[in-house]
Amino acid sequence: MSAIRVPIVEKIFDANDQIAHQNKQLMAQNHVYAINIMASPGAGKTSFILQTIKHLQSEFKIGVIEGDTAAVTIDADKVAAAGMPAVQINTGGECHLDASMISNALPQLPLDELDLVIVENVGNLICPAAFDLGTTINLLVASVPEGDDKPYKYPNIYRGLNVLVINKTDLKPYVQFDMDYFTRGVQLLNPGLTTFPVSCRTGEGIAPWIEWLKAEILASRQG
Repeated sequence: MSAIRVPIVEKIFDANDQIAHQNKQLMAQNHVYAINIMASPGAGKTSFILQTIKHLQSEFKIGVIEGDTAAVTIDADKVAAAGMPAVQINTGGECHLDASMISNALPQLPLDELDLVIVENVGNLICPAAFDLGTTINLLVASVPEGDDKPYKYPNIYRGLNVLVINKTDLKPYVQFDMDYFTRGVQLLNPGLTTFPVSCRTGEGIAPWIEWLKAEILASRQG
């Protein structure tokens, strides 16, 4: 069984990577910067997305793709209420989005009118790390209440990141979270990783993230 399984798995990843490349090309042709946002459940992905929209919507046109394991539209409704076009993907119980799902969702967005597409992946620290979606960057929202051991327990998702956001920093006085220990684990896996400590509740730390993202979007247009 194992001798058959390995080639099948390789074919799945090869097919995904091919579609991811097509997604990347499509968004590049439309001058769209895209972010794959990953996190564990409850880390604050949607809150972070809404903060990002709030601070960028006066300068950039933004679309959102929401991934959920069930046919619920809670997060997509929040994004739509903020005035952004949103596409809901029901994974049918799958614990991650893949490139094919994104390929089907992209035509439902007005790509030629957008500057930024934000993909909210399914809440999971394992499966999403394995599937390239074709986005410009991969971003993880970690949160203080999750604990400081997550880089040591879930190394793969930290290795593939371009940006790390540490959310809920306002809770540090109330929970056991050793920032130095957490940071050492991250640096072992992804040295020099761009990191933003933030609190989506208070807004602390959001400004540096927004300035960084603005510069990235503008630079991508020139490239």
